[in-house]
Amino acid sequence: MRKLRIILEMIKFEHSIFALPFAFMGAILGSFYVNGTWPTWGQVFWIVMAMVGARSAAMSLNRVIDKQFDVENPRTSMRAIPAGLIKEKEVIFFIVASFVLLFLAASQLNMLAVKLLPIAVFFLVFYSYTKRFTWACHLVLGIALGLAPLGGWVAVTGEINGISLLLFVSVALWSAGFDVIYACQDAEFDRERGLYSIPSYFGIPKALKVARIFHVFTIAGFITLFFLTSLTFWFGAGIIISALILVYEHSLVKPTDLSKLNTAFFTMNGVLSFVVFAFTFIDFIMR
Repeated sequence: MRKLRIILEMIKFEHSIFALPFAFMGAILGSFYVNGTWPTWGQVFWIVMAMVGARSAAMSLNRVIDKQFDVENPRTSMRAIPAGLIKEKEVIFFIVASFVLLFLAASQLNMLAVKLLPIAVFFLVFYSYTKRFTWACHLVLGIALGLAPLGGWVAVTGEINGISLLLFVSVALWSAGFDVIYACQDAEFDRERGLYSIPSYFGIPKALKVARIFHVFTIAGFITLFFLTSLTFWFGAGIIISALILVYEHSLVKPTDLSKLNTAFFTMNGVLSFVVFAFTFIDFIMR
């Protein structure tokens, strides 16, 4: 249990709140759009298990793959692996267990979920290597996190359509945007070590502009979703609040002042994902 607590702290398990609400959003939208009803409790349970397995495996893999850089980076040198709090083989065992949980969850949902697993696993693993050769690594992370709402949709419908892909792209751009902001704190280190990111390659001022552009397209995607579905005033209110949250998030981070970056990244993005899900939920409850 002590080792497990160390691993959960290492992967910031509590930050699952970033993606889990979007998975629930995808499940609710898909279930009503295709089936005309709420997801079953069984589907909700296995969606949660799939999300826990996927994120735990991805974050643990990232810590193992990046351990050589984590040792050198003052910001990450005290993480569990470089600090010697846990052995690499113990983390690998946890990764295998997490993937087993993901596979089990998918098998309990439907065949399309199982067939799409190799694609999901590819992006979960591939992301950790992308900083070695492309500044577009943020978009790869966006794709990985965008699979949360798409996976929720597939879990309850067994199909993919244009609406689900629009939701996927909107969340992917949101994720890529906040990852660009987060990467600003390591811009100098990444540049010195030959690692790629938008901040290290283009500079922090341009990176923050790119993040804003990504988030503008996120809100545009949600607005399009509003008009293409039967979503009502409640979801529209959620879009407005989400847009205001993003504006506030960007106001906290400036090229010359990154002191509030953690607030912008952790707090505000957790609030945003919950707000979008909550207003989607209320939208259907109020009918």
